Amino acid sequence: MSAVPDEELASFIERSAAMFADVGWPRMPARVFIALLVSDSGKLTAAELAEMLRVSPAAISGAVRYLSDTQLAVRDREPGTRRDHYQVSGPMWQQTMLSRQQLMKRWADALAEGIDVLGEGTPAGTRMAETLAFFRFMEAETPSLLAKWRERRTEKSD
Repeated sequence: MSAVPDEELASFIERSAAMFADVGWPRMPARVFIALLVSDSGKLTAAELAEMLRVSPAAISGAVRYLSDTQLAVRDREPGTRRDHYQVSGPMWQQTMLSRQQLMKRWADALAEGIDVLGEGTPAGTRMAETLAFFRFMEAETPSLLAKWRERRTEKSD
């Protein structure tokens, strides 16, 4: 798997997963996500993940379902085998940003409605307007930011 000693790698996975959990990720999907990132092949079977993380296959099943649903990992099967493996999706961060952009648009629409209900000149309406301005800014800037990222990735691969 990796040239890093098992205990050092396990400690890194736990620390990293804790950081993801601090921002709202469920703990087990965070652990699986980090395990997939640190594997040399970039892909692991459920059995390999369970062994690496010292958990039950059932815990892995729920975690990979979460990661698949959020498009952060994909399930695949090598031709001629019966075992699925999981890997971190190649353009996962771009996909995440695009889905977050859709979510921000929904939040922005709700904030605009809230401003209408509360009144623009009220303290709450003013706070909501500031939040709405931020979401609208992010909504407008995300496509160009992703384009810059694609350009940078292309430059690095040349």
